[in-house]
Amino acid sequence: MKPRTVVAPLVAASTWRRGVFLLLGGVLALPYVLLAVAFAQMLSRSDVPRPLVLALLGVAATIAAVPVFLDGPRALEIAAARTLLGVDLPDPAPGHAADRETRLRSALWIGLHLISGGLVVAALFSAVPMALAFIGQQFGLDTQMTGGDRFGPLDGRDTGWLTVAGVVVLVALGYAVAGLGALAVSMAPVLLGPAPAERIAALEARATRLAERNRLARELHDSVGHALTVATLQAGAARELLDRDPEFVRRALGAIEEAGRRAMDDLDHVLGLLREPDGRPAPAPQRTLADLDRLVADTRAAGLPVDVRRTGDPADLPAAVSREGYRIVQEGLTNAARYGRGPVALRLDVHADALELELDNALGRPRRADPGRGGRGLDGMRERVLLLGGRLTVGPDGDRWRIRARLPFEEGR
Repeated sequence: MKPRTVVAPLVAASTWRRGVFLLLGGVLALPYVLLAVAFAQMLSRSDVPRPLVLALLGVAATIAAVPVFLDGPRALEIAAARTLLGVDLPDPAPGHAADRETRLRSALWIGLHLISGGLVVAALFSAVPMALAFIGQQFGLDTQMTGGDRFGPLDGRDTGWLTVAGVVVLVALGYAVAGLGALAVSMAPVLLGPAPAERIAALEARATRLAERNRLARELHDSVGHALTVATLQAGAARELLDRDPEFVRRALGAIEEAGRRAMDDLDHVLGLLREPDGRPAPAPQRTLADLDRLVADTRAAGLPVDVRRTGDPADLPAAVSREGYRIVQEGLTNAARYGRGPVALRLDVHADALELELDNALGRPRRADPGRGGRGLDGMRERVLLLGGRLTVGPDGDRWRIRARLPFEEGR
């Protein structure tokens, strides 16, 4: 074994941090030690009624034991273990009360932390000064601590052997601290780790965050993508007719301005959601099928004819269905403007228990090699429909591109 390997635990930064963690336990154990000493002195005195002392001891022990079962000390221990021991422990799930098993594991950890820390502090205040006194004798330092005392087979005149004993004590103490720290690192995930219920709560919270991120990504893709498509088509048409039809150019610039303004509103809404520290939605309006007429008008202004047929009143739809239906139509019109040609046939049927949508247009420029897969827009459609428990079919049908979606909801809502 290499000397560097032997010395490494004594000089490693992790050992020193773990030593600080153990010392923290000793500091926390000090009030308990003082309390025990005080009651030991009272029990040794004959002039103090023993029943009264035992009653006070029971009350004090109860008060002293309660904190180790609370959530606050466990959270502090987790933070200390993560910072000083380098153990990757998750914070307790907010709003989730710890079960009995978790409290018992946490109490055991705190008890072991206090005991091991108390032993380290006791060693520092007893063994370390004595070891330094032994070593000091070798260099002629009269510490008045060894003098004529005997230490097993040694006495104060055996300076050479006392020096060796002092070095051994310091090295042994260093290895003891390193060993206790390593044991704490291995036991922290077992005693401070999350309970199964907390793991489930953490997974649910993570799934919620991922779902929210996906929803925000869909909102940005659909809104900004549609606005850019409209602006690109309008700008291209305006460039072609700049000299021949100034009035059309003026209308095109107005349409570009309006599309950009609505995209900025949607972008501001999404950024507001991201800035909310507690995850609560920012107060901003959402596009629904009530805005369908304006969406169709913008698409027509971009040069793509849209034939709309609808049955039923979209105002009768639940808010979530109306919002997701709007985004599906928006993405369908955006794809038709980018990849299709000719007019788009849009059918919207509001039933008592479902919303049915269909968009149909002639195929234009070649799409990807697997048109059934599509890009982010089509993936976003599938996610929206899946979240509402509906059905979606997207793909070419002969020389047509067809989108059919059915979004169910509870009747009467």
